[in-house]
Order: sequence, then structure tokens, then C-alpha cells
Amino acid sequence: MKILALYLDTFRIALQSIFAHKLRAFLTLIGIIIGVASVVLVGASINGLNTYVTDILSRLLGVNHFMVARIAAVGNLSDEEWEKMDKRNKKLKWIDYEWLQEHCDTCQTVGVQVNNQIDIKFEGKDLLGTRVSGVTANMVDIEDKAFTDGRFILPSEVQHAAMVCVIGADVKEKFFPSIDAIGKTLKVRELPLKVVGIETKRGSMFGQSFDNQIYIPLTTYGRIFGRQQSLTLHGKTLDKEEFPIAIEEAKVALRNKHKLKGNEEDDFGLVNVDQLNNQVDQFTGAIAGVAVPITLISLIVGGIVVMNIMLVSVTERTFEIGLRKVAFCYWWGFRLTDRRRFVLGNC
Repeated sequence: MKILALYLDTFRIALQSIFAHKLRAFLTLIGIIIGVASVVLVGASINGLNTYVTDILSRLLGVNHFMVARIAAVGNLSDEEWEKMDKRNKKLKWIDYEWLQEHCDTCQTVGVQVNNQIDIKFEGKDLLGTRVSGVTANMVDIEDKAFTDGRFILPSEVQHAAMVCVIGADVKEKFFPSIDAIGKTLKVRELPLKVVGIETKRGSMFGQSFDNQIYIPLTTYGRIFGRQQSLTLHGKTLDKEEFPIAIEEAKVALRNKHKLKGNEEDDFGLVNVDQLNNQVDQFTGAIAGVAVPITLISLIVGGIVVMNIMLVSVTERTFEIGLRKVAFCYWWGFRLTDRRRFVLGNC
């Protein structure tokens, strides 16, 4: 009980000191709060950014998904690297798609997509920078697409170059804001396309919207924009374990198709979702490498402030602290003398 009373007395004295020096206590709290909060907020922000970008990539590209394009790389390419690839790499054609379908045994499915960016003008309204993608029907499974209404493009519509389209949320809001867009007509390059589906809103990243989008059958795309563009091939596996095998099969298949020798570099680019996620981790890691040390400075400064305030407090109470030490030693010595007398008396 006496020990408890001692602690309670110490706590009471501490509270009295805090209320007696309110400004000093406030500055101490501010120093601690700012230092700790800055480190916590920066760490949470970096983790949040990493999670946000990874989630966006998953919603855009799906999982276990790789892409083969004429020029593709993770990260920035120098002018020399870009020029070298531009001279070396061949356009990917429909025959490459069929070859990859036949020789990538681990792939669950192989699809094609080709893109163009145009301004859409329809019924007196303009939508700038709309991405028009010619696709095969299985891209809906490769990229795990979802729809608020309607459906995706059918294989028969790709086969017969049907004049149909699937639109993104931005296109729907611009041209069909208050009506059901399914079954309505939208013109692309003056060609009427029937809307058969509306894609679920996918959001944006770094100011770029992913909902300003129109999908049309690959064959219809060829009628509108021509067939000279290089295709982007997309592959997907059913299981995560099979994914590296499928990537290697795709690389070997295309090298064989292009008759590349063992010492020759690939004349195509291959990128997968894991590489993009690793690039995101490197990006956020670089931010953390710069931001965290800066925030640690604020924590150190806060610690110095607290240390100075504590030093001032101790200096001001030197006499009181010495007096309490003397009183404690006297009390302890007195109790020790009583115990010795008790022992000697019993002997």
C-alpha cells in the first residue's frame, strides 16, 4: 500500500507540474505529435498509393495476364533503346495470333487488341481523346471485364465484322446521360455502331480516365482504321503456378515463328502484370526512400524539443529533487535500522 501511495503521490506531483506549466506541456505534446504523426502519415500514404495503383492494374488487366506487342517494356526507354526496337521489331499480325493460339499450350486463352485514339462527335456533342479498341471476343475473360448493362462482343460479331460497340462510363454519360444506351446508335468515323454493352466504371489514374473507351470487333476496327497496325496479343492462364510457363511458351513460340537464332534478341516486347506490379513497388519504394528520411528529421527535431523542455524542468527543480532524495534515503535508512534492531532483539 505504501508503494502504491508513493506512485500516486508521484502521479499527483506530475499533474500539478503539467497544469502549472501549461505552455511547456503543450509544446512537449506538439513536438511528440508532429514527429510521430508525420512518420505515420507518410508511411500510410505510400502504402495507400501502392495499394491503389495495384488495385487499378488488377481491375484494368485482370490476373495471370501477359501482353505481347511490337514495342513493349516496363519503365522508361531511352531514345537509343526506342530507336533500336523500332528498327528491329516486326509488326505482329493475325498469323502471329493464330500461331500463339496453337503453340501456347499452357495458355487458357489468347486474344487480340489494337487501339486508336480519336475525338467522337455525335449529335452536336464532342468527346475528346476517346480510346477505340478493336478486340476479339475473349478479351472479356482475359481482362476480367464487368458490365453495368448489356454484354461484350460475341465471336460471331467478330467473324462477320458486325457494326456493334461496347462503351465506357464516360461515353455513356456524355452521349446518353439520362436514357438507356443499349440498342442506341453511336457514330465512329461516320459509321453507325449499335451499343450492346456498357462497361462498369473503372476510374482513373494520374488524371487519365479509363472510362473514355469504346470496344468494337477487331474486324470492324479493320474496316474503320485499316489493317496496317501491329496487333497486341494477350494471353492468360488459369492458375498462378502456370503463368511463368505460359510466358516462356509464348516467347519460344514467337521466336520460332520469326525464325530467330539463339543469340538474336527478341523482335517483340513481352510485358506481364507481375512486372508492372514490381515497377509500382520500385516507384513507391523510391518515394519512401526520399520521404521517410525527411519525416524522420521532424521526429528528431520533436525529440530535441522535448529533451530541452525536460532539461529545463529538471534544472528548475534541482533543489526539490535533492530534498526528496535526502528524505527518501532518511526513510529507507530509518526502516533498515528498525529491521536490524528487530533481528538483534530476537537473537
